[in-house]
Amino acid sequence: MSRTVRIGGACAFFGDSSVAPTQLIAGGVDYIILDYLAEATMSALGSLKRHRPDLGYASDFTEWVWKDNLAALKATGTKIVTNAGGVNPQACFARMQAIAEEAGYPDFRIAYVEGDDMLDRLDEIADQTEMFTHAPFPPRDKIITANAYLGGGPIARALAMGADVVITGRCVDSALTLGICMYEFGWGPTDYDKFSQASLAGHVIECGAQGSGGLFTDWEDVPDWENIGYPIVEAHADGSFVVTKPEGTGGLVNKAVVAEQILYEVGDPQAYLLPDVACDFTQVHLEQVGENRVRVTGSIGRAPTGKYKVCVTWADGFRCMGFMALVGRDAAKKAQRQAEAVLARCNRMLRDRNMGPYRTSRIELIGAESSYGANARNTDTREVVYKLAAEHDDEDAFKPFLREFDSPTTSMSVGTAGWFGARAQVTPVFRVFSVAIARDAVPATITLGDKIETLTEPVPAKVFNPAEIERPTPPAEPVADGVDLVEVPLVDVAWGRSGDKGDAFNIGIIARKPQALPWIRAALSPEAMLKWFAHEFEGGANPAVLRYDLPGLDAVNLHFLDALGGGQFSSLRLDPLAKGKAQQLLDMPIKVPAALVR
Repeated sequence: MSRTVRIGGACAFFGDSSVAPTQLIAGGVDYIILDYLAEATMSALGSLKRHRPDLGYASDFTEWVWKDNLAALKATGTKIVTNAGGVNPQACFARMQAIAEEAGYPDFRIAYVEGDDMLDRLDEIADQTEMFTHAPFPPRDKIITANAYLGGGPIARALAMGADVVITGRCVDSALTLGICMYEFGWGPTDYDKFSQASLAGHVIECGAQGSGGLFTDWEDVPDWENIGYPIVEAHADGSFVVTKPEGTGGLVNKAVVAEQILYEVGDPQAYLLPDVACDFTQVHLEQVGENRVRVTGSIGRAPTGKYKVCVTWADGFRCMGFMALVGRDAAKKAQRQAEAVLARCNRMLRDRNMGPYRTSRIELIGAESSYGANARNTDTREVVYKLAAEHDDEDAFKPFLREFDSPTTSMSVGTAGWFGARAQVTPVFRVFSVAIARDAVPATITLGDKIETLTEPVPAKVFNPAEIERPTPPAEPVADGVDLVEVPLVDVAWGRSGDKGDAFNIGIIARKPQALPWIRAALSPEAMLKWFAHEFEGGANPAVLRYDLPGLDAVNLHFLDALGGGQFSSLRLDPLAKGKAQQLLDMPIKVPAALVR
């Protein structure tokens, strides 16, 4: 406990702000981690590498973060661990080295990790079905990338070899932090509780300012978005850590902020499966230990599964989206009719060309709460932007779409203001396909100058068995007899955060007062959730909602399966990443004792 390692979360996605690294370096961190690799990002980077073999990495990192902060990194000794290598870590290293030498800093020790790329090993996984949907393996000629999710071991080894900077390809996001802690504290291979704590620390900071006030339910309580502070974890050898942020910055770190981020993009909180550990977050305890300082303990670790997840991205046809503004009375009704007319015209033109209709399409009225389904309130708006989106196997099928989309400007509804924003363009549909491979079948290679080492992670003698999980006892059903109940929106008694996982999303709900949790849980039954979000399951083959209890956080986690229209780059929906689902649920009316309302 006497030694503290300070790790800053400087990037959440390819395209995040460039201010965070500079802020965190000035804030005195020992390390900064930068996470660039959403699953959909892999397909984009893979496409780049196909066209140019020297690309395929996160150029935001090399051209901004690295180039702009070389002097500060050298002066402070701050180390970097990042997955900016994408699908080409060696090319990322070469570009970094060239930039450093040109700037007069040739002596940075940059290590890069390879071994996750499975494109040349598809035969080893092609006999599997998709681990979540059980779909058949995609056509080989359509595959863009195939990468195993590595863990923290190669990162720890690279640091032990003397690296100032570690560049990886596809690894688990939280492994960036876990690898640092493995190295700094010398943890053994079965220190699972410590691995779970460090993985949780990585999970809190891997999404940048989401861990320090960004996207917080009580957004009005978060000061100075312009100068928002990015999160720092102060990690200790026993696995405990404190979440904070740099002095003099905006943002907010309190128990609710941290709890929201803990639940972000989590399915089963007792089976958060990582390459190095199976995490159980149900007993996590948060303690406010100072202004903008929250201590986190209680994450439980078990042996991992002994397998790596392999993420395959593949191209499945094309899609096109157009946006059109419309103003005036009955704007939503006119917009719906107009979008339907354009779609029908285009499908007729495809028939005339002996082409099949669009395989799927979607109309959404932005400003009329289309994404709320039957829960929409603002349907009588006088200005909307409608989105018309469609998919087809053949790129040529969008020639009528691109020509006809603008035609209503002078031929259909009064009040049509013309196309909104950028004109429609045709883009590929990328899908994600996940399988598993034995951990010891994917050796990682670490290169640091003339040093080259190979690390093969063994399969544990005892692997994770979900049947051995002992579920927390749920709170007793609330008793309404003699209690003064009031109906309020859920937000009056809870905080919430939502996120996507493939074609599923989760909503974590945290009680503002522990006494409110039984009432919240009773209202948010799986049956009630299927009804509230009925519109999200359109086209889903196996819709379901799973509910999990997290007594340590006074929370429940709701997992909505087959609910995002494919998710990410394969969805036509307005909110394919489920960023707004918690906001929609927080509007739900529930009955609670009046004394529990904030």
